Amino acid sequence: MTNDIRIEEKAFAKVNLTLEIIGKRRDGYHNLASVMQTVDLFDTVSISSSDEIVVSCDDAEITPENNLATKAASVLKKKTGISDGAFISIKKNIPVSAGMGGGSTDAAATLRGLNKLWKIGLSLDELTHFAADVGSDVPFLVRGGTSLVQGRGEDVSPITAANIPKFLILTPEVSHQNTTEKTASVFAHVNVSMFTRGSLTHKLAARVRSGSDCPPEFFFNQFGTIAEQMFPGWGEQRDQLMSLGARDVMLCGAGPSMFTVPPSKELGTAWHLLLTRVHGKRAFLVDPSPAISLDVETES
Repeated sequence: MTNDIRIEEKAFAKVNLTLEIIGKRRDGYHNLASVMQTVDLFDTVSISSSDEIVVSCDDAEITPENNLATKAASVLKKKTGISDGAFISIKKNIPVSAGMGGGSTDAAATLRGLNKLWKIGLSLDELTHFAADVGSDVPFLVRGGTSLVQGRGEDVSPITAANIPKFLILTPEVSHQNTTEKTASVFAHVNVSMFTRGSLTHKLAARVRSGSDCPPEFFFNQFGTIAEQMFPGWGEQRDQLMSLGARDVMLCGAGPSMFTVPPSKELGTAWHLLLTRVHGKRAFLVDPSPAISLDVETES
């Protein structure tokens, strides 16, 4: 292994087309059912050889200690017995603690990149299995695309690409703790009345598998029922997006980001320009991204 090898991975953000809470597990976590989709908003994770694991991020608020990429590298070393190190550099584009899987997708990209740098030869299925020890969204984000995700997040079933042309994502400026604390805080507000059987998720997954369209009325996120309670001002931002003409606005993950599917590319572009240029909001008009294969990499 030469010191000038560099692996570069795109770490794609995700949205939840559905997110249902099935019940609480004995380990304290919750069983979920979700149809997840990656989108082409991404961080860039660059990995090169080093004597030790060193993680650097261009967002100073994300320290190596609370960066899931550090945990991903540690888990992979432990599982494989690799003694090598790596320098992991992350360039952020995905908003932090926004419900779009930013930290988790950086960890997933780290697993893919280290697999290549260290020439371990693990399959994506094997990396997905290891990813369950890193975080709940990480197993899905190893491959991305469109998947039915169940359990704590470790049960990932890739399905046909969802027939959705564009997503418009709005990320409100909300004061919050780090990702782990935010997610724990959101789950602390979950009660038994919010539990479902996952039927909405399985219905949408079947529709996607059949190649049918994905009308927004099939989307659902149980956390949307407590978003206004968790994130003061969230409702006003949702209403502003709807005032542009958006009919269905869904929470991304545990929030506070939200998304809608514009009825046309032209309207999506107009809404995005209004949000960003006129209202000064943080918004993204993005395409769905396909599943990743192991041969998608850049070396230099």
